[in-house]
This record gives sequence, C-alpha cells and structure tokens, in this order.
Amino acid sequence: MSQTAAHQQLSTGVNVGFDVELRKVFKVYHGEPAVRSVDLSIQRGEFFSILGPSGCGKTTTLRLIAGFETPTAGEIVIGGQLINHVPPYRRPVNTVFQSYALFGHLSVWENVAFGLRIQKCSRSEIQTRVQEALKLVKMEGFAKRSPASLSGGQQQRVALARALVNRPTVVLLDEPLGALDLKLRKEMQVELSLLHRELGVTFVMVTHDQEEALCLSDRIAVMNAGQVEQIGTPDQIYERPQTAFVASFIGDTNLFRGRIEGAHPSMLWIRTESGLKMKVQPAHTREPLTSGRVVVSVRPENIQVSLTPHEPGNSFEGRLQDVMYLGTHVHYFVVLSSGDRITVRQTNGAAVPSAETPIYLFWGAEAGLALPEQG
Repeated sequence: MSQTAAHQQLSTGVNVGFDVELRKVFKVYHGEPAVRSVDLSIQRGEFFSILGPSGCGKTTTLRLIAGFETPTAGEIVIGGQLINHVPPYRRPVNTVFQSYALFGHLSVWENVAFGLRIQKCSRSEIQTRVQEALKLVKMEGFAKRSPASLSGGQQQRVALARALVNRPTVVLLDEPLGALDLKLRKEMQVELSLLHRELGVTFVMVTHDQEEALCLSDRIAVMNAGQVEQIGTPDQIYERPQTAFVASFIGDTNLFRGRIEGAHPSMLWIRTESGLKMKVQPAHTREPLTSGRVVVSVRPENIQVSLTPHEPGNSFEGRLQDVMYLGTHVHYFVVLSSGDRITVRQTNGAAVPSAETPIYLFWGAEAGLALPEQG
C-alpha cells in the first residue's frame, strides 16, 4: 500500500497543511499552570514528539489534544476545526497508552473491533477493517488469543491496531514503549517507524526518552516547566540547542558558566567562573549574544585528548580521574587544573592513559556553543 493511499484510507479531516495546532494554550490546576502559552503546529503525516522530564506538562498537552482535559485558555485545532469543547469520542484522534489499556476479557479481534461496534458499523465492515488493522501490525494470526497470552510487544501491536482501525487523523502515543524491556523497545522503535512511514498518518508521541525521540521523530518539541523551550528536527535539537536546558537535557554535555568578554557575529570570547578562557560560537537565539552571562555547552564526543598542549583553540590541562568502558566507546572523566570536571567520549580502540596521568583536553571554537543563562 502506498503512503498516500494508506493515508487516504486511514485518516479523515479537512485538507489543511496542519493536522494539529495549539494556539497559546494554557492549562491551570488549582491556580498553578501545568501548561503555559504552548504554540504547536504539527504537519500532516508528521511524526512529532513532545519530550521533557517528569512534570514538564507534556502528558497534559497530549491529554488536551485527546480531549481528556479542557484548556483554561487558548485554542486547539485538529484538521482545521476548533475542538476545545468536543468530547474525546468525537475527535478524529486515537490514543495508545503505555499500559496498552486492552480489555482482558476480550480476544485480540474483539479488542480491535470494540470501537467500531460502538460506532455501530456493519458486521461486514467490522470484519474487513479489523482484518486490515491486524495485518498492518502483523498480528492477523493472533486474532483469537487473549491479551494475557501475548508478550509486551504483541500487546503493543494490538493497541496500535485498535487505534488505527478507527481511521483517525492523528494517533496519540503516550510513552508507548515505556513498559518494554530495552531489547524489545529497540525492536519496536524500528517497527513503529516503519509503520508510520507506511501509513502516512500523523503521530504525536509523548516521551521522556531522548534517544527514542531523536531516532523516531521528524520534529521534537522540548518542554520544561509547562513551556516549550525549542521545536526543531532531531539534529537541530541536538546540534543547535537554543537554551541551556535543551543542551543539558538532550544527550550528554559539559556546561561552563561564564561571561562574554568579546563578541563577533560568529565568535564569542568567554571567561568562565573558574577562570578558563574559551572561544566558542554563539547560539542562534532571537536576540544576538554580545554581552552578559552565558552557559557554554561542549558535547563529550567533540573533545579531544592529548598528552601535550594543543594550539590554537581551547586547550586545558587536567588529570584523568576515571575511565568507564561502554563497549563501542569509552568515557574519560577528567578534572581540569581549574577544578572543572569534564566528561570525554572517545570511540573504543584508542589508547587509554593511566589514571592520574596529566593530559590535555582541546576542542575547536565550533565545538562549543554559548547559550543565554536562564534564571
């Protein structure tokens, strides 16, 4: 089935550029805002992830889209239609929960057919659509089984089939792989990505797993304290974070707080609180960074190790404190003469210096990124 055909078959709604839009959305509980002025525009057929730590408002945002919560202020638009007060069962969305929420007393076939029966579809239509949905997730041979007899991955596929059988405009995924073990989780990430490409339906996923969001998403919204800090493609979020929170939350990084001592459109000269002098690139922020306090982010994989000083560039003396072997790569933990503790990631196979060996760390100006300091 082609992506276009599958999308036409499994989605409904107005032919607009965005399937989901949130416009200045707030959600307040007992006087405390859980979601604050959230703006999102999710394109048709996109795999969009909302990423953030526990309590950041990401699940509340998903529940607002699903209709399980009503916004305190702002607008929610799906398929070009304002749906603030439309109940969940009348919205063109279906949700896949982390717990799968399958009915234990019903067979796989009956679980998938449940929503169609509520809609009072004909018996022949139910038969056709359930078979089609089970085939999509490779579960057609398990139709008579009970959910309790299935593995976690198989239950996840049934939950997806139940969501897709209703031909929604948008599939909402609430930590969909959180209950799986690591190996199965990796396998399901691949299957979920392939399924999304085949169907062309808009997926909106909530997760706290950075790697999961980076590998699955077309775009990611990073949330913190009820607000969206940055929206971008995975490489933009990782390589060009716009805030110190995004830099520290997405992947590993080394952070240095300091002050700008000199500025150029493509270069900043920074003195850190510990006295280090660095040359780094400014982040692409709304207001150009020319003065004041900043946070410098340097990814561990962008730092090089040497037994001798390295010029030109950022080069600092330190001592190797510990080494952690992680299979494909090695983490070095280094304490600089300034007292800063630095993590370095090198590919496995390089010669490892002895512990307490004096070494030098160096990186180019392009490997560091200066970000505005947040309160």
